[in-house]
Amino acid sequence: MNGFGYLRPGSVQEAVEAYAAHPGARYLAGGTNLVDLMKLGVERPALLIDVGRLPLAGIEELPDGSLRVGATVRNSDLAADPRVRDRYPALSQALLSGASGQLRNAATTGGNLLQRTRCPYFQDLDKPCNKREPGSGCGARDGVHRDHAVLGHSEHCIATNPSDMAVALAALDAQVELYGTEGARRLPAAEFHRLPGEHPDRDTWICPGELITGVLLPSATAGVPSAYRKARDRASYAFALASVAVVLRVADGVVDHAGVAFGGLAHRPWRARHTELALLGAPATPAAFEGAVELELAHAEPLRDNAYKVSLARNLALDVLNRLAPAPAVA
Repeated sequence: MNGFGYLRPGSVQEAVEAYAAHPGARYLAGGTNLVDLMKLGVERPALLIDVGRLPLAGIEELPDGSLRVGATVRNSDLAADPRVRDRYPALSQALLSGASGQLRNAATTGGNLLQRTRCPYFQDLDKPCNKREPGSGCGARDGVHRDHAVLGHSEHCIATNPSDMAVALAALDAQVELYGTEGARRLPAAEFHRLPGEHPDRDTWICPGELITGVLLPSATAGVPSAYRKARDRASYAFALASVAVVLRVADGVVDHAGVAFGGLAHRPWRARHTELALLGAPATPAAFEGAVELELAHAEPLRDNAYKVSLARNLALDVLNRLAPAPAVA
């Protein structure tokens, strides 16, 4: 590991100013991903700005019924919060399906959103990777890509986003709160991450030096039935081969709200807009669910070894949709 400086700012403003004054700086909170990448030589920050003790560790209920989650709230605390478990169960389920108990005790809300791909070509300095070194090529495209993207990939990158939490946030219409030298702003969680396009080295739409200060869970999806399901190679401590978060409200047998997002299929959590549009106003039946999911997955472009992900994602989505739909009334 290379040498680096260390700074513990006393405020969000001081943290942002320090980042702006030190090219090559990185924010540090739980460190569960960043420190690993530093050990591998993938990340080589000149300065670590420790934001872990800033006053961003609370979960606050706002007057409109939404919840504001501070950026340094630990994943385990967020998953266990009674308000989250009751009103946003998909989020709690997603968090509990990720990593291990020890890592969830250290990992933070902001850090989870910013974690980088687990593509082995990205993590190996001896392999070509446009995400790590733009212009070097994508070793996974002609190499080992069983775990890689089937939606939204480009010739430059086929990596997937590893976050479970981000998939649930996308389906729940959450927003990410940011603060930088230009002030505060919000981004929809579903639009926070980028597709690779020509610049796979850019994971998100966050501006240089901006700090995630929190996540807003909206009142509009509070209490709406939701669930998260994940398929992986082993029962625990494994990243998703495919996953799905669904938020579904049915009134009089008809869908009047649908939020669907896939994980493990793309460079970002994949908000299934085609599926959602088809579901709205449709009967809450297995046939309608199947047709709506097919509309989304018809856009998949699997590679040599990962076509199985399409059917896996389809089965996960249909299972969750059918579980969330109320049973038909008995005549």
